[in-house]
Amino acid sequence: MISLSLCMIVKNEEAVIGRCLESVQGMVDEIIIVDTGSEDRTKEIVERYTDKIYDFSWRDDFAAARNYSFSLASGDFILWLDADDVLDEENLERLKSLKEALDPGTDVVMMEYAAGFDQSGRTTFSYFRERIMKTSRNFRWNGAVHETVIPEGNIIYSDVVIRHRKCGKGDPDRNLRIYEKMLGMG
Repeated sequence: MISLSLCMIVKNEEAVIGRCLESVQGMVDEIIIVDTGSEDRTKEIVERYTDKIYDFSWRDDFAAARNYSFSLASGDFILWLDADDVLDEENLERLKSLKEALDPGTDVVMMEYAAGFDQSGRTTFSYFRERIMKTSRNFRWNGAVHETVIPEGNIIYSDVVIRHRKCGKGDPDRNLRIYEKMLGMG
């Protein structure tokens, strides 16, 4: 069976980080948290799950932070999540089966990302994302905002669904400020 490192970047996620880490506890072999400047209880909550907590000076570049988190992984493969992502029991079982059976020749595992929901909690919007990547391939994140990894090699699509369950509004102007700075306007 492959080993799996969970790599996350976080900042001020005390409302959701425990829920996320609880949803994958026991499924991953290591948890790496890169904190980009939390001023709340995020790190205190994370310490219940891992001692691999690293500080990263925020420089308006999500890809840079994610690349740093990936550089710290020691597992065969890396799973990335955002702090407001969760796996329910059904998808946790699917992830367990995937981990037990994953061909080591796989480079990227795509997973459905449920990002929009109706009043009843049914998914209204989803798409596939690169979620598990072979560590030895040294995949790199690209893009300061809405960063991605370009999947290549042996790519498989799994039946695991990750749900994006945001709590609160966050900073609605953050991405605009980053783009303005990139253009020399900020």
